[in-house]
Amino acid sequence: MPRDLPIGNGCLLINFDKTYQLRDLYFPHVGNENHTAGHAFRFGVWVNGNFRWIDDPGWRRDVRYEPDTLVSAVKLSHPDLPVELVCSDVVDFHENVYLRRVQAVNPGDYSLDVRLFFHHDFHIYENDVGDTAYFEPQRKVVFHYKDLRWFLINCYRGPNDHGVDQFACGQKEINGLQGTWKDAEDGSLSGYPIAQGAVDSTIAAHLQVGPRGSAELHYWIAAGETFDQVCTINRLIVERGPATLVHRSRHYWNLWLQGIERRFQDLPPDLGSLVGRSLLVIRTQIDEGGGILAANDFDITSFARDTYSYVWPRDGALVANALIESGFSVLCRNFFNFCGRILTKEGFFLHKYNPDGSLASSWHPWFVNGQSQLPIQEDETGLVLWALGKYFARFPEVEFIKPLYRDLIIRAADFLADYRDPRTGLPRPSWDLWEERHGVLAWTVAAVYAGLVAAANFASAFGEDDYAERYRKAADEIKAGADTHLWNPEVGRFVRMLSPKEEGAPVPDLTIDASVSGLFIFGMYPADDPRIVKTMEATRDRLWVRTDVGGMARYENDYYQQVTQDTQRVPGNPWFICTLWLARWLIAKAKSKEEMAPALDLVEWVAKRSLPSGVLAEQVHPFTDAPLSVSPLTWSHAEVVATVVEYLDKLAELQRCPTCGQSVIAF
Repeated sequence: MPRDLPIGNGCLLINFDKTYQLRDLYFPHVGNENHTAGHAFRFGVWVNGNFRWIDDPGWRRDVRYEPDTLVSAVKLSHPDLPVELVCSDVVDFHENVYLRRVQAVNPGDYSLDVRLFFHHDFHIYENDVGDTAYFEPQRKVVFHYKDLRWFLINCYRGPNDHGVDQFACGQKEINGLQGTWKDAEDGSLSGYPIAQGAVDSTIAAHLQVGPRGSAELHYWIAAGETFDQVCTINRLIVERGPATLVHRSRHYWNLWLQGIERRFQDLPPDLGSLVGRSLLVIRTQIDEGGGILAANDFDITSFARDTYSYVWPRDGALVANALIESGFSVLCRNFFNFCGRILTKEGFFLHKYNPDGSLASSWHPWFVNGQSQLPIQEDETGLVLWALGKYFARFPEVEFIKPLYRDLIIRAADFLADYRDPRTGLPRPSWDLWEERHGVLAWTVAAVYAGLVAAANFASAFGEDDYAERYRKAADEIKAGADTHLWNPEVGRFVRMLSPKEEGAPVPDLTIDASVSGLFIFGMYPADDPRIVKTMEATRDRLWVRTDVGGMARYENDYYQQVTQDTQRVPGNPWFICTLWLARWLIAKAKSKEEMAPALDLVEWVAKRSLPSGVLAEQVHPFTDAPLSVSPLTWSHAEVVATVVEYLDKLAELQRCPTCGQSVIAF
């Protein structure tokens, strides 16, 4: 199930699904230690004897964000309950605490007894062994803890009215026990004060709501590594009032977005909102230690018993590029420093990493057919250098680059220059960006080329002309190899992959694949090169999904999350990334504003298929538009930002006054 609402601060990340259930709680790293393991934290409402959990299908839900913030704006009503709920959720920008404000509105002419129930199904450290839940009477709060992970749960109705009204701690998932949430359904909790092992808890807060009136409650979960840490956060909230933290976090995110390029503010409203929301969603997926996570939707574990909650240097570099173009420097610096820490001594990145920098799980083998093999996707190494070059062009901070120059830039560039086939000049085989096949990929060739060009520019800037000449020569040889081997005159387009042989020319893979877009995206060929034009036209013609949904597939007969065998109509599910690559090509080759109109239509296509919250998944169902795979996918949001930036840059270029040199932009 997609995650419709991520909120976070770089250490604490909370995700809600489409039914408004809290499903993920990551701490102290974004993407690492999901203390729910994907289990739902239930939210229930009891009114004058009637009870409904929030996942009941009868609820009418409007789940979205307040504009330009990471504060939710949720409206809830149920035909069986005479109350309306207006909720705001936020993770404080500074303290590691998740807060919810609930306003209960009574539209009727008689008083209501409203009881709000909050259920907590913690799996601390992602397992349910050895957890403890207990009620503490001094503060009237519930604690969950194990080892160095503590969570404090409290409620607040006013300065002199805080603490939980009811509580129950109990066991779950063993001996047929479902959990304390079942205890809530009669509107009353047992008051059992402690449980250990596989445990959960439920608390209740009571509100009296007069006729045509409303009442307000704040609820929170403070996260820390010690008892004292969470108690300090709790004391701050009680003393200052939880509304203060909600208010200040709202203003923080408003202020954060004011730092983006002013040109975004001139976009049509729906696209301007999509760009702003994309940047905010991207921020929720970035760890304070610098790691940029691909996605944090735990439900994908049902597919392969693993997640997307990892740092792929490729994804991170492409997201960093979007942030660079938007004017955010600090987040990018943190990411590049992270890359400097994880680069191997040989000069390459391995498959993927945890946000603490440790090596993550992988399915790329070190040994194949009796031969050793580097289990890498070489585009990841090239793209980090490419993005770092873009950063330095935008933010020429020599003091920042200096410690990265020798140990990251030169080391990685030396590897890229050396790890090539002397017969073709092309990079040696590695895994493709889709992580499915091994060979010499057009995307990887372009990424390595771009990384070497960036490294050559750095070397020239630092006055090391011998390095610069070496890297430029390697880049030129890669380009010549692409001209000879990737361009296939028989089919009239670039091919997606070559499979080298011990003797003779490499074998081309003629499958149409949207990733050939990398050949122009990374500057290896201009977008209007006739060979690129033929390649992209073939890609558009063969990969466009011919249903009412539309959009671009990844490649022909894409099996991942496949929903139909009718590959003539549906070569694969529509991906936001691939659709936006087509838009970027149309923008890059346009000679007039009118020629860019189809690209803007594609961006609008993306906007219309975002969730009501503005969140973008990895792909959508080719017949229903429903999100598929993980949601949100950080890369999807980065492609939105990159595409819109390129659109605005091209528009400014096309509308530049020929006499004064100034740009006059009109929408």
